[in-house]
Amino acid sequence: MTIDAPLDAVPPLAPVASPIASLLTAPILPTLLRLAIPNMIAMVGSTLVAIAETSYIGRLGTIPLAAIALVFPFAMLTQMMSAGAMGGGVSSAISRALGAGDRDRAATLALHAAIIGLCGGLFFTVMMLVFGRSFFTLLGGRDRVLEEASGYSQVLFSGAVAIWLVNTLASVIRGTGDMRLPSMTLIGASVLQIALGGTLGLGLFGVKPFGMPGVASGQLIAFTCAAIFFLWYLASGRSRLPLNIRAFHFERAMFLDILKVGAVACLSPLQTVLTILIFTKILATFGTEMLAGYGIGSRLEFLLIPITFAFGIASVPMVGMAMGAGQVKRARRVAWTAAAASGLTVGLIGLAVALAPSLWVALFTRDSGVTAAAHSYFHWAGPTFVFFGIGVSLYFSSQGAARVGGPVLASTARLLIVAIGGVGLMMTQAPAWTLFALVGGAMAVFGLSTAAAVAFARWDK
Repeated sequence: MTIDAPLDAVPPLAPVASPIASLLTAPILPTLLRLAIPNMIAMVGSTLVAIAETSYIGRLGTIPLAAIALVFPFAMLTQMMSAGAMGGGVSSAISRALGAGDRDRAATLALHAAIIGLCGGLFFTVMMLVFGRSFFTLLGGRDRVLEEASGYSQVLFSGAVAIWLVNTLASVIRGTGDMRLPSMTLIGASVLQIALGGTLGLGLFGVKPFGMPGVASGQLIAFTCAAIFFLWYLASGRSRLPLNIRAFHFERAMFLDILKVGAVACLSPLQTVLTILIFTKILATFGTEMLAGYGIGSRLEFLLIPITFAFGIASVPMVGMAMGAGQVKRARRVAWTAAAASGLTVGLIGLAVALAPSLWVALFTRDSGVTAAAHSYFHWAGPTFVFFGIGVSLYFSSQGAARVGGPVLASTARLLIVAIGGVGLMMTQAPAWTLFALVGGAMAVFGLSTAAAVAFARWDK
């Protein structure tokens, strides 16, 4: 199926094709850095949103802080699935089509991707509105904490369609090699979310305070505005991939091209969230100080994600276009270059905090027990951050090559090591430091297994 757009509706071919074609010939490392930096800036914006929202909710009291902890894993899951997993599948399919010179197929894939984003958002809306309260109860929510968590969740996930559409359409644009516009849009949405969340949640500037639902409304409104902008931008013909919505009709093969990568990749963020939940539950049995120390360490891990995501997502269109053009060797060089850059950057940070953990820990606490626990975490886990950077970057590159099975299995191995090993250590009453060593070991297994999967996978098949 092709999209027969009127000639006057399609911009001149040369300006559109030139940036796309350059991804097949430009030097790899400089191009990766040029694509990664805008993504890194956008992810920093997301981090600032998380900090700002935590600050707003902290002003509302201890109970709201406990409530947001119950909702956070599910909010993180929908973002990771829509932006990283399914989003990677979208970028992969579009970039492979463009690499093969089939712009009509790429445009059709983009429209099918929007439908997938719509369905993904509706799924999360129904799941969380119907079962959210039960999920929070299973995680230990009671009384006012449960009520606050439910109120925040109902507002946030009523707009899950906007979240999915934003991340899906941003992935469509990234699939063409354009990283700047999605990043600028997401930064704008972050600024709007911070302003609206504080105003509606705390009642700034004379506005009536709505508490937790008000904070959630900030994200709902900001992402709705961003989704409308992306839809307009893609439909207006201003993007590198002009769309003709009126000529669209369903094609099963297009959905399969996206889902064969995106649906499998969705298992990885699900396993990541399960790993966090299981380990937190196990570590809680070792006392409050150990849990707080781990919290300080995992906060740095969270801040490292923008680096790994930026390099990884930048590699997707470069790998995908190279695969579509039959340049398998170049695709592999892109993957390993991105992995090396991500691993080196994150690894140096991990080594620094392993040797001098007080550089980070002293920013958050002076309690001797918590400090000792955090130091222990960094001594054992810090040196393995390099494997985390390599593994995450290769996971995204594998999406570009439509060979994501191996990296997902590596994530499964990490989950099993933490779950089985953690329970075993807890039952034998092992010292708490052994849990942190387990985390580091699981991270190393994840990175090395992902590297092995990419090294031995036949990308030319």
